[in-house]
Amino acid sequence: MSGVLAARPRRPEAARPLPAPLPDAAAILGALPMPAVVLDAEDRFRYANQAAELFFQLSFGTLAAMRLGDLLPPDSRLFALLAQVRQHEAPVSDHDLLLDSPRLKRRGVAAHGAPLTEMPGAVVLTLQDGSTAQMMNRQLNFLGAARGASAMAEMLAHEVKNPLSGIRGAAQLLEQNASEPDRELCVLIQDEADRIRNLVDRMDMFSDRPVELGPVNIHQVLDHVRRVAQTGFAAHLRIVEEYDPSLPLVWGNRDLLVQLLLNLVKNAAEAVEPMGGEIVLATAYHHGVRIAVPGSNERVHVPLQVIVRDNGPGIPEPVRATLFEPFVTTKRGGQGLGLALVAKLVADQGGLIECDSRPGRTIFRLSLAMPPAGQRESAGPRLKDPS
Repeated sequence: MSGVLAARPRRPEAARPLPAPLPDAAAILGALPMPAVVLDAEDRFRYANQAAELFFQLSFGTLAAMRLGDLLPPDSRLFALLAQVRQHEAPVSDHDLLLDSPRLKRRGVAAHGAPLTEMPGAVVLTLQDGSTAQMMNRQLNFLGAARGASAMAEMLAHEVKNPLSGIRGAAQLLEQNASEPDRELCVLIQDEADRIRNLVDRMDMFSDRPVELGPVNIHQVLDHVRRVAQTGFAAHLRIVEEYDPSLPLVWGNRDLLVQLLLNLVKNAAEAVEPMGGEIVLATAYHHGVRIAVPGSNERVHVPLQVIVRDNGPGIPEPVRATLFEPFVTTKRGGQGLGLALVAKLVADQGGLIECDSRPGRTIFRLSLAMPPAGQRESAGPRLKDPS
């Protein structure tokens, strides 16, 4: 037997299947989760994917009839980015942009532009919205403030009210046999004990109590709040209603919604000037963020927005970061519990609250959930308030 092994004939390799052809560019852009648009040389919208429609809150049919200048002021940094892309015919990026106009309000936006060689002067623009993450971070701070207020309320209820009753009772006993000057001091002690008890009672509103939720017509709630305001603390002001008549019912508690909205409207009424002061109550549907429900894997969509806007002087910058924390106030003599309570009541109903303020324009925006399937109806604004 020969020591040389005969070479085996090579089998022909099986032909590899060719990759499937890629879809066209529009289909690829349409699948992106981030907003993507194509702007021609005159900044007209030539393409917008679904994420861009949500970002601008406009359909592509509406965007196609517009220019970017119809949505943003000419001094926006986004126009400088587009000019650089066209000048250098190279990709350009910018971050932390503020897109602010009557039609658009976005903070912390990252923009990436690239030239589209097939169309002279055209730019492919992708946007990444950082305002949602900022809002969620603020909401976590608000929830932490509400939890801190709840713990403080429980501590005050247990550790202060009981000895306070003993102090007041002892002052009453001393008053019976005291001289006139000492009697005045006993009355003073009782008055101060009552004042502290009332403060503790107010803090008790922060305690963790179960909240019963159900479908609520938010326009009936706003109509009730408006009538209360105009017959009392806001009688001298103009209140404007800007409602979305197709808005569905919200998932919440009617009494708590009335309480927190009255608080916001009262704050607005105290902030604006008596002459020329204006408060706007508005509702809108916005494709809001989905928030995680604590203790579960469930995520809740909160697209229903309720807005309280005023034309007052605005909230000072140093106060904004801690605005919803207990004992933070800009009012002389204020106790700083109103907005902390608002934050807790919104959180109890599974919603979000945020504030945006500058001189002449302060907005408190509530984002609320829709009722579960099967309990959704229109919350048209012209329905009569049952109260």
